[in-house]
Amino acid sequence: MSTVLETDEHRDLRAAVAALGKRYGRDYMMSVVSDGSHPRELWAEAAKAGYLGVNLPEEYGGGGGGMAELSIVLEELGTAGSPLLMMVVSPAICGTVIARFGTDEQKRQWLPGLADGSLIMAFGITEPDAGSNSHRITTTARRDGSGADADWLLTGRKVFVSGVDIADATLIVGRTEDARTGRLKPCLFIVPRDTPGFGRSPIDMELQAAEKQFELVLDDVRLPADALVGGGASHSGEAENGGGDAGLLQLFAGLNPERIMTAAFGIGMGRYALARAVDYARTRQVWKEPIGAHQAIAHPLAQAHIELELARLMMQKAARLYDDGDDIGAGEAANMAKYAAGEACVKAVDQAVHTLGGNGLAREYGLASLVTASRVARIAPVSREMILNYVSHQSLGLPKSY
Repeated sequence: MSTVLETDEHRDLRAAVAALGKRYGRDYMMSVVSDGSHPRELWAEAAKAGYLGVNLPEEYGGGGGGMAELSIVLEELGTAGSPLLMMVVSPAICGTVIARFGTDEQKRQWLPGLADGSLIMAFGITEPDAGSNSHRITTTARRDGSGADADWLLTGRKVFVSGVDIADATLIVGRTEDARTGRLKPCLFIVPRDTPGFGRSPIDMELQAAEKQFELVLDDVRLPADALVGGGASHSGEAENGGGDAGLLQLFAGLNPERIMTAAFGIGMGRYALARAVDYARTRQVWKEPIGAHQAIAHPLAQAHIELELARLMMQKAARLYDDGDDIGAGEAANMAKYAAGEACVKAVDQAVHTLGGNGLAREYGLASLVTASRVARIAPVSREMILNYVSHQSLGLPKSY
């Protein structure tokens, strides 16, 4: 599956990642889930091939590409049945934020490891009482002392944070008081996993995934001054962290890639499910012809294919806009891509299960567990309803109801 939006290099990357994914596949991923472990072998091999850091700067060991390339990697691994969900978080969100806004020291400390897979970073934004309303985030940071070198004390709670158990650090979204206005403004902190006061507990999920979900409790977590992303100074031509909008710029620098990569995750899952259903429909014969000859089976599968292709086109548009530096245009396209991919994924999985009938619920065919997993692309990191709010307000100019 290729489009005119892809270069020869993109097509080569797609083929190479597809070959890697095929060597592992759905059976590997489900065995990892069953064992309660993590896909370390696949992660290591993808890292060695340069796939995990393909979007990060070359000077720090990355591939020098962007979201166009990283989304190809996740999509093709997902199509093979073995997606690496932490790619959404570690290189896409955290790597992007640090590459764009981090101090020179933060870049040197984190980017090489994020690029070669030896370091993993989680991302904590969602809170129990805030949901999708980032303005209600109550995790706060305050200075313990005066001066630029004073420590930070971080207090709050986060939920649905992926992979904290394997992450070397978590990028935490909090709020701190603006010295000039007295208002709380967003800020991002790098919190190493063994920092005192940084507690985590697993959330019992029905979702069958290698990446576990956690609730975090930050109880006066003491952090050095340089834990603040950007350190309060201007870097790489971006707005100063001390300014009122800098934290928002950092936040959205990570959220747009998150939406693009979630779209890649959904498209890959949908393609995997569709391929299994098509193969079954070609070979399953009850009457004179295989069941795929009947339009009641063939047409819904064709529709699923069309919708996945359309979602991918929007994802590619979002990736190109983001890589070209058009953050505003990318925001609209990334939300649309995530919405389209989530809907297409759920429909593809549902139709695949329905095509196989009872076999669609049998563990042997690897589809039943996707019924739950496919909802991830619809729900996280932002619900389809909030995306519709975004489009109605930002794209259509309609008034807000909240």
